[in-house]
Parts: sequence; C-alpha cells; structure tokens
Amino acid sequence: MDNFKFHTSTEILFGKDQIQQLPEVIGRYGKNVLLSYGIGSIKKSGLYDQVKALLKDFNVIDLANIEPNPHISSVERGAALCRKHQINVILAVGGGSVIDCSKVVAAAALYEGKAWDLVLDRNLITKALPIVTILTLAGTGSEMNKSAVITNTETQMKTGTSNWPMMPQTSIIDPTYLFTLPAIQTAAGSADIFSHVLENYFKITPDAYVQDKIAEGLMQTVIKYAPIALKTSDDYSARANLAWASSLALNGLTASGKSGTWSVHPIEHELSAYYDLTHGIGLAILTPVWMRHILSEATVDKFVEYAVNVWHLPNTGDKYKVAHSGIDATEAFFKSLGIPSTLSAVGIDDSKFEIMAQRAVKLGSTQNSYVPLSVNDIVAILKASA
Repeated sequence: MDNFKFHTSTEILFGKDQIQQLPEVIGRYGKNVLLSYGIGSIKKSGLYDQVKALLKDFNVIDLANIEPNPHISSVERGAALCRKHQINVILAVGGGSVIDCSKVVAAAALYEGKAWDLVLDRNLITKALPIVTILTLAGTGSEMNKSAVITNTETQMKTGTSNWPMMPQTSIIDPTYLFTLPAIQTAAGSADIFSHVLENYFKITPDAYVQDKIAEGLMQTVIKYAPIALKTSDDYSARANLAWASSLALNGLTASGKSGTWSVHPIEHELSAYYDLTHGIGLAILTPVWMRHILSEATVDKFVEYAVNVWHLPNTGDKYKVAHSGIDATEAFFKSLGIPSTLSAVGIDDSKFEIMAQRAVKLGSTQNSYVPLSVNDIVAILKASA
C-alpha cells in the first residue's frame, strides 16, 4: 500500500427531510446565495419551490440550465453572477453535473483569469466560495469530493480538475429525491458508481486489502440495489444504499494508497466530449471491452479475485475461464439495466476514434493506468465497442 493523505471534510446530512436544516447550514456563510441547477427537473418535482421557501430570508440568485456535461460557458455565467451579486455561498441542487459546475464556479468567482485556466491547471485553484449541495441523482460522488469535470465546447475537450478548496462544505442526501428519476438515469448513475469503484479496484498497487474489500462491498451494493430501484422507483432502501454507495465510491476510500491513473474514464470523456453521451452509458459500453483487452497472464489473478469475490462465481481452477465469466457477468449486468452495449447503438461511428484515442492518452495519462494503454490500444478498444 502506498503513502496517502485522506481527508473528507464534507458534512453529510443523510435521510428523509434533512432539507429542513438548510437555512441553518446556509446561514453559516451569509445572506447572498447562488442557487445552481440543471434544465428544470427540480422545478417539476417541487424541490425548487421548497428550497426557495426555506431560503425566504436570503437573497437567492439563480444559475439555471446547467448542461448534463457542464460547459465552461456555464461556469463563466456563474462566476459573473457571483461577482455581480457578492455571493457568499453556492447551493448546488442536482446531480454530478450541477455540482461539478458549481465547484469550478466557486473557484472561478475568486480567480482573476479565465475559468478554463482552472480546469487545465488545478494548482491555480487556491480558494473558492463555500459550496452546499442537495443531491438529486446518485452516480458521480461529486457531493463528497474535490473534483469536477468540465467540457469546453469550442475545443471539444472534456477534462477534470481537482483541489481541496472545491470540497463541498455540506451535502444533503435525501433518498426520496431520487424516486422520480427516469429509469435510464438510474441505470447510468448505477453504472457510474460501479465504474468508479472498479477503476480503483484495478490499480497497479498490490496488497491494498482494506481498499479492495470496501470496493467489493460497494460493487455488490450496486449489483443488488440497482435492479430494485429500476423495478420499484420509490424503494427507499434501494435509493438510500445507491446514494451512499455513490458518495463512498469516490470520496477517497477505495483510491487512497493505490497509485496509477484510471483506464476507462479517460476514453469515455472523449466520447462525451464529441458526442455529448451520458457518462454512465459510455462507461458501461466500454468497461467489458477494456477488461477483455487487458486480460493476460499478468492480470488474470486479479480478474479471478473480482469474479469470485464480487460475483460469487465458483473458482474452478481454470483461471481464464473464471476471469471471462466475471467479465461476462459485468456485461450482462449492464445490459440488464437497459443500457445499450455498443457505440453504434448510441449513434457513434468510428470517424473520430484516432483523435479520441490520442487525446485520451494525453489528457488521461493512460500510460500510467493498471495496464498501460497506448493510442493503438484505445483505438482497438473503441473498435471492439462499436
């Protein structure tokens, strides 16, 4: 296990009706609030009106229409509003896209240069406005970490940034807010949770036993509860377990002490940068293909461990057969959630595979991943996913 720093300073208010604490939480920072949200689902659900009623004694400025893959233009809009209205705190109500956008807004509002600078160079993020979140979609884990992924539509670049000032101060997680999610968002969010854990599980550092056992439990949580949430959207236990798994998947628990970069996420970021694909869908399509691509004598034992401990498949002694069974189970699980299994099924052809592969290597440092991935490797994975 490698040396690491683990720090999760976010206060979590988990459970039904925790939103009633919102005035006290927001009041810690001041009266001027930037309320950020997406295309409008929180208005349809009534959550917007509830928030506004609870914050009736505050000056609330709206930052609306944040995109599913948040654009740098939305960050710039938000930063300008913060400066104009002397915002004290940002309240992000939504899923990972809204929270990610709000994090970079919080930093950009206190930065004199261009907001995109903060995405390209995380070291420029030295301070940020405080952030409070209300989660409406479980998947990214952004409510309990310091990272954000932003898209520049002019350059068709989607990449992440991360620094401690962007950690949310408080996150309200009420599983009942997930009851009205469309099935495809529940499926995509579940795939995203699973992928976050899987990326950390397949890292190059050996003997991180504690982290891997936590990871196996989180993956089993998704396997158990995602189908229940899809079948019965208002099942509180399913939503609660998925929501908490989402937070724990990417708050550092499974990654700390394990070195190396991720493998599948950098490839998917290119897909959604060029085609605006839902992130979890892309991950679900790519993951089984990546697994088969990297299976070798050097990795087969880890795949056996995954198949036996996560999927409870029998260890017959034929390592490659067991490994392939685990990969097949992963692919079948994503399909069972109603997620397409090929890129062509989501309207993506092979015309940009080469350039996407080049940028995935450059931006994602895939040469440092569990199994180093070259441009040719990524092109092969994309072609096999087509």
